[in-house]
Amino acid sequence: MLSNIAAKSATSRSTATPRSAPAAASPLPNARPSAPVKFSNDTERLQHINSIRKAPVGAQMKRVIDILFQTRQAYTPEQINEACHVDVNGNRDVFEGLRKNPKVNFDGKRFSYKAKHDVKNKNELLVLIRKFIEGIAVIDLKDAYPNVMEDLQALKTAGQIWLLSNFDSQEDIAFPNDPRVPIKVDDDLKELFRSIELPRDMLDIEKDLQKNGMKPATNTAKRRAAAQVQGISSKSKPKQKNKEFSKKAKLTNAHLPELFQSLKNT
Repeated sequence: MLSNIAAKSATSRSTATPRSAPAAASPLPNARPSAPVKFSNDTERLQHINSIRKAPVGAQMKRVIDILFQTRQAYTPEQINEACHVDVNGNRDVFEGLRKNPKVNFDGKRFSYKAKHDVKNKNELLVLIRKFIEGIAVIDLKDAYPNVMEDLQALKTAGQIWLLSNFDSQEDIAFPNDPRVPIKVDDDLKELFRSIELPRDMLDIEKDLQKNGMKPATNTAKRRAAAQVQGISSKSKPKQKNKEFSKKAKLTNAHLPELFQSLKNT
């Protein structure tokens, strides 16, 4: 009897014993710790940015103006910082220099490039040139928009403008050629025009134009003064003689060949 009771008690204790919790799963055998981050490339970038921001104010301004000129977009100071690493907000001298620069427009929020003449395409360019009956210097048009020089050549090819070289500096002057006003010139008048002797010095030409109530498209005195300040000689390079004219020929209006193509064929 007692043996039966002891056997039942042992059986109940064995069934009441709780099972042990399963062991925690071990990590995957293929898992590897992340590789350490290398800062060599980032350090080089930061050094480059630091060198830009330590550059002279003029160099930083040029960097910004170049970006504005190339993209022709308006940038906030934060966008300028992202584009060329110049901290406009963090450098008051750079900010004020850009704000007052004649080549930069600032509307209170954004900076943009400011060309001398506000034209954006070939049609607007032609309208502008037609306003300057006495001619407009091509150098003043070069920064109007990226492909302005190609448009000038296209207008010349179409016969809508003249591109004539300045006698002294050899820079081109754009003149309007309105096809709505066709002018026929007699050969005698062409010969008379070509036979007019011109002064050797561009200063004298400008004075003669002013005496006759015309405003020269050039300012030789100002250009030569600027050249002397910069240490550049104002003497023009010697020109080769035109083989079509004899050695005894005088300096005349022969430097305008486009106007007299029909005369050469006669």
